Amino acid sequence: MVEINTKKIDPSKKVQEYIKPRIIYLPLENKREEEYKHLVKEGDYVYKGDVVAINTKTKFPLHSSVSGYVIKGTMKKISSGKLIKCIVIENDFKEKYRTPKGTKKEINKLTKKEFIEALFDNGITGLSGSNFPTYLKYKGKVKYLIVNGVECEPYNSCDNAIMYQNTEEILEVVDAIMEINNIEKAYIAINETNTKVINKYLKYINTYPNIKIYLAGNYYPSGWQKDLVENIFHITYNKLPMEQGIVVNNISTIYSIYEMLKYQIPLTERIITIIGDGVKKETNVKVKIGSNLSEIIPLIGGYKKDVSNHIFITGGPLNGTSHPDDDIIVTKDLTSVLVLENIDEKVYPCIKCGKCIKNCPVKLKPIFITNNINNKEKLKKLHPEKCIKCGLCSYICPSRIELKEIVKKARDICE
Repeated sequence: MVEINTKKIDPSKKVQEYIKPRIIYLPLENKREEEYKHLVKEGDYVYKGDVVAINTKTKFPLHSSVSGYVIKGTMKKISSGKLIKCIVIENDFKEKYRTPKGTKKEINKLTKKEFIEALFDNGITGLSGSNFPTYLKYKGKVKYLIVNGVECEPYNSCDNAIMYQNTEEILEVVDAIMEINNIEKAYIAINETNTKVINKYLKYINTYPNIKIYLAGNYYPSGWQKDLVENIFHITYNKLPMEQGIVVNNISTIYSIYEMLKYQIPLTERIITIIGDGVKKETNVKVKIGSNLSEIIPLIGGYKKDVSNHIFITGGPLNGTSHPDDDIIVTKDLTSVLVLENIDEKVYPCIKCGKCIKNCPVKLKPIFITNNINNKEKLKKLHPEKCIKCGLCSYICPSRIELKEIVKKARDICE
């Protein structure tokens, strides 16, 4: 575990909006390589919120974030760096829903079955980067809920903004989720250094006796869900927290559930962080799912220098992916874009410091895995499948060896 102090955008700073993209691109594959079958064709008119594709494996829906006409499909890059075939929709800027939306409703009146169906129908997924369908987490008996607002990834600030600027809504929907699912207790996890957010919640928390504040340590990865479960309940699990009757939801996901329950709208927009020494204005910005970063960044402040002089890291410097350009599509799992002027990426020989081994949260030996990347039998004994892809090994390596990527490759070899 490593303490990491990096700049965060002030959570009270107003969130910008860029919700009028000219064109949106909806990828027909997610980062788990699950494919989607498109339900629309070129020339079709779609309303905002219409289901335009479904997951061929899970039948999970993909919604249009704008109203407009479907035009010829194309290939676009998602945050993982992979080129994916996309449904392309030209925005008519009318924001037309097939049925009127926006009427406020009481958010705790659904049955558990209706709640799970609503999560499915409205495409609610994990917005911390997992993109895991949220409805699956609530299918069994849920005893406890952890609302993860730790946001331990350096520079990422979108969750902080949502926590601070929507405190009452967050508490309201957590209380409703508990009532609908008969949950005994909920814990809202916040980084212990985030005093502005903590003080805001302490102002209201006594109104909700079954909702508690948990202060997570200021280290990476204190927001890892297994770490949270172990620290709060002193128990562990094998694969998923649901094994212990625990649901862990990211704070952005919780807010999307609030909007779904309150206004009956699907997940078609999210807040992302755009930050780094390459942009003129560091900000959290609300964007449409399917927007292109090459269109967003120039219109919310732009670059300090020519765009060709920058690198782009999606998802954060530790757990993210580096890109040479900004032609990247906003998907539900995109949390942030770190824009940096070109940096020295030279890799040096390992100095045998052992930092990657000492600081691995799951006790792997990344440098040993690296040294045996061409020996499958030895790789299996080093268990690369346990890697949680936190990126700490690469971050802490003084030789700048891309250990995370090598361990990821080893996982694929051993599958």
